[in-house]
Amino acid sequence: MFSRQLQELQARKLKRTVKDRSSMQGPKITFEGGEFINFASNDYLGLAGRPEILAAAKTAIDAFGFGGGASRLLGGGSVLHHNLEQRVAEFKSAEAALIFNSGFAANTGIIPCLASEGDALFSDELNHASIIDGCRLSKAKTVIYRHCDVGHLRELVEREKAKRRIVVTDTVFSMDGDIAPLKELYALCLSLTSGPHGRGSLLLYLDDAHGTGVLGSGRGALAHVSLSPKPWIVQMGTFSKALGSCGAFVAGSKEAVEWITNTARSFIFSTAAPACIAAASLKALELVEQEPELNCKLWHNRHMLADALREMDFDTGGSETPVIPLKMDSVGAALDLSAYLFDKGIYAPAIRPPTVKEPRVRIAVTAAHSDEDIASLIDALSDRMKQSARITSR
Repeated sequence: MFSRQLQELQARKLKRTVKDRSSMQGPKITFEGGEFINFASNDYLGLAGRPEILAAAKTAIDAFGFGGGASRLLGGGSVLHHNLEQRVAEFKSAEAALIFNSGFAANTGIIPCLASEGDALFSDELNHASIIDGCRLSKAKTVIYRHCDVGHLRELVEREKAKRRIVVTDTVFSMDGDIAPLKELYALCLSLTSGPHGRGSLLLYLDDAHGTGVLGSGRGALAHVSLSPKPWIVQMGTFSKALGSCGAFVAGSKEAVEWITNTARSFIFSTAAPACIAAASLKALELVEQEPELNCKLWHNRHMLADALREMDFDTGGSETPVIPLKMDSVGAALDLSAYLFDKGIYAPAIRPPTVKEPRVRIAVTAAHSDEDIASLIDALSDRMKQSARITSR
C-alpha cells in the first residue's frame, strides 16, 4: 500500500527506523550489546535513572497499583496527581496547574481551549510540531511570524482585529537550542493588554518543555529572565525531559486552569497516567530544588562543549542552551557524520527534513556527562575535521 512512498523516502535518505536501547536511559546506553556515549537524550539533569526517583515510583506502585483505569474526571487519578499539581503551581509561581499525559497531548489540548473561532494565534515559525498541530485543531486563525522576530510579530498583532489574540512560542527551540526573546515578548504583550483594546486582549502561551529544569536555575524560562507570571500568561512544561519522568503540565491562573480542565479534550478523554509517574515527578521537582549543583554541572558541560565547537568552526546556529546543532550542507553529510560518531561509540542522530529544513546532527548535553564523555566527542569531531581537511586538500 505504501511501498512507493517508502521507496521515495529511502531514495531521499529520509526513511527512519526505530532504535531501541537495551539499558537504562543515561549518559551511556546500550544498543544490541554495544555501549555508546549518549548525546541524544533530553534527560538534561540526568534524573531518569536516579535511585530516589525509582524508589518513589516503586513505593507508589505498591500503594496505588499501576493502571489508572479511568480518566481524571472519573476517578482515574490519585492524591499524588493532586499533590503534583499543587507542587507544580508553587514551582512555577502560578495559581494553579493541571497535568497531562504528554507534552504533545498538552499542546494539542490546551491551545484549542484558549483560542476559538474569531480569535487569532500568532505562532513562531520554528515552534514544535505539537504547537503547530494544536493551532490546526483550534478554530482560530493562525498567523506565523518570523523566528524570534518581535518587530514582525508586533506588526502582525496590531494588524489583526480578532476577539482574542494569543502569542504562542517555545521558550527553548528544541532543534536549534536558541531561546525565545522572552523579555521583548513580555513587553509586547504587556503594552497591548494595557492598550485601547482592553486588558486581557493579548495572551502569551509559553511551551517551556526544554526550559523547565534547564533555565532559571531549573525553574524555567520566566525565572531565567527574572519575570513574574501574570494572569495573561499560560505556561506549559514537561516532566519527560530535564525532570526525568513522564507527562506534562499547564500552569496559570485558577480561572485559566479550570477552563482547560473543563474543555481540553486530550485531558478529558484520556485515562489518567499511573500514580507512580506522579510520584516520580514529585521526587524530581524535589531534587531540582535540593541539588542546584545539577543545573550548574549541566551548564558547565554545555560551555565546555560549545567552546570547543566554536574553536573547530562548527556551525551551531544560535544555540544558547544544552541543545547544540551541528548544521550540515546536506542530508547525506548529516548522516555520514552521525554514522562516523556511531563507529566511534558516540550516539548523536542526524535530524533531517521534514523535522528541520536544514539537516544537522543534534547534540544534547546533560549534567550526567563526565568531562571525559565530552572530551571523547570533541576528539572524535576534531579527528573528523582533520580527515575532511585532508580529503579537501587532495
